[in-house]
Amino acid sequence: MDRVFQSFVDLDTEHLKLRQINMEDAPKMYANFSLDEVTKYYDLETFQSIEQAEQLIQKLLRGFAAGKQIRWAITIKPHHELIGTIGFHEIEREHRKAEIGYEIHPDFWGRGIVTEAIKEIVRFGFEEMDLNRMEAFYDPENIASQKVLHKNGFVFEGVLRKRFFEKGQFVDAAISSIIREE
Repeated sequence: MDRVFQSFVDLDTEHLKLRQINMEDAPKMYANFSLDEVTKYYDLETFQSIEQAEQLIQKLLRGFAAGKQIRWAITIKPHHELIGTIGFHEIEREHRKAEIGYEIHPDFWGRGIVTEAIKEIVRFGFEEMDLNRMEAFYDPENIASQKVLHKNGFVFEGVLRKRFFEKGQFVDAAISSIIREE
């Protein structure tokens, strides 16, 4: 798994290029995270300034450099403009497990983009990172997220009551996972 963090690897699918996020993406990152509908189920407050996007990008780049997370910019070929992000965090090397997370601008919802991106990072997680398990936490009311995960082979495991403290309150978290042998 450590070799994955030696040099950032871009991923290609039929319609998408998943590439490293950079500071030039700050305006598009801000455009996403400044929308309440994007942050509704996210563990971040809606952004009020582009500096918040810049800080998030710096955090993601530091996380990759430290071997703790990997986050790709989602772009539609042949363009290189960020429309969302996807990646792994909470990587547990000992257990060969990682959590996935993603978001995408509402202009691109319902077009199969996240489904295609998840399929590719699941492949990458099993084949390149040698993961055994990938899991996703999401708000139980976020039916779209549940559907896209299940379309990619994730199995619903249950709801963890009051699992996270977000935006000033404890919230439930649904969890779905996919296992290598599935």
